[in-house]
Amino acid sequence: MRRFWQRGKNQDPVSAGRAAAAAAAEPEPLPEPDPAAAAFFDVDNTMMQGASIYYFARGLARRKLFTMRDLAMFAWGQASFRLRGTENSEHIGSAKEAALSFVAGQRVAGIVRLTEEIYDEVMADRIWHGTRTLALQHLDAGQQVWLVTATPVEVARTIAHRLGLTGALGTVAETRDGVYTGRLVGNLLHGPAKAEAVRALAQREGLDLTRCSAYSDSINDLPMLTAVGHPHAVNPDAALRDHAKANEWPVHDFRTGRKVTMVALPAAAGAGALAGGVAAGMALRKHYRS
Repeated sequence: MRRFWQRGKNQDPVSAGRAAAAAAAEPEPLPEPDPAAAAFFDVDNTMMQGASIYYFARGLARRKLFTMRDLAMFAWGQASFRLRGTENSEHIGSAKEAALSFVAGQRVAGIVRLTEEIYDEVMADRIWHGTRTLALQHLDAGQQVWLVTATPVEVARTIAHRLGLTGALGTVAETRDGVYTGRLVGNLLHGPAKAEAVRALAQREGLDLTRCSAYSDSINDLPMLTAVGHPHAVNPDAALRDHAKANEWPVHDFRTGRKVTMVALPAAAGAGALAGGVAAGMALRKHYRS
């Protein structure tokens, strides 16, 4: 061993370095940027395992801004609504008034800071690596990559920033003098609203939607998926899987097949789960406190 070390120590490092450089493969040329193309990704169950709004609420509960009892009722509301499998204007209307009532009176800057902390604590480990790889492939191809989700835009922007994506479109909460009022601006960004947001962004950014891609797990996002030239199903529900197969869309499934646990029950299938969960949770919250 000693002789080997001494012999290696006497070798010329310059020649070794040159030999290594000569043997290195030439790097692949980078693709030309495609400024007219972009990719749009849903968040819940597409980019992230489960529902981002639930993890956000859980983080608030740890900070005493949202009680554990509230969180349990929130999860129960989402789960029971999901099992009913219905979605109507009454639930959407309830969610419009209740979805962000638990941050009413909080300063925007403070919630943004908490969102960043909660992402690092709770959400980062729940990103689907396969979906993130798809997003990075679009970035590597010189395309914009946007998240499009019913979750609050502050949460969506944090996720996009942490993943190195272009930006995010999400549900907008009303603010006044830098403070949340507890109401939403317009409706939840859900279903047809997602498609309208994508079209509006495409017009602003000069995108050609026929060259764009979209990714989602839910049949509720069919308007967004059909608004682009290259739709993809990711971890799809049964209805979207059937639709994707019938239309020969690519299907990406990164799930392991493990049984769904109670922790995973708040995984939202769209605004319906969000509406049902928040509205039911907030109604129960008021009932128990009255």
